[in-house]
Amino acid sequence: MFTATTLSGSKPEQYAELASQARSLLAGERDRIANAANLSALVYHALPALNWVGFYFYDGNELVVGPFQGQPACVRIPLDKGVCGAAASTRQTQRVADVDAFPGHIACDSASRSEVVVPLVAGGELIGVFDIDSPQLNRFDADDQHGLETLAAVFVDSLA
Repeated sequence: MFTATTLSGSKPEQYAELASQARSLLAGERDRIANAANLSALVYHALPALNWVGFYFYDGNELVVGPFQGQPACVRIPLDKGVCGAAASTRQTQRVADVDAFPGHIACDSASRSEVVVPLVAGGELIGVFDIDSPQLNRFDADDQHGLETLAAVFVDSLA
């Protein structure tokens, strides 16, 4: 049985520890649903001040909600809508300090105030996005973005 440990050290050290835990948790499993479910739970319980952690998978047309932790979510997101759509269509991480100031933001959970969305790309193809929300304004900084991008890469690598 896997048991998450309390993270310690600086924020980059905490993310390195979390990435190590994620690699161990996902090792040997190739199913994207299983790995997305476990990674969502790991991150949701390891990092402070989060209210939603999860995945949206690209179905060839739009993003469809996958495994997550948090309140019920929007089921489908067009690629031209919201922070998730922006990350998917540009294939660039979106770090938003105040979601209310983001043009076209989709308020799936009205408690969310800031957000990071990392695109998931393998072999040049869009798989989906890894979405992390917080009820705090400006919750995420460059260290969070880098750490969450690393965790997204661990997820993508687990599917190979």
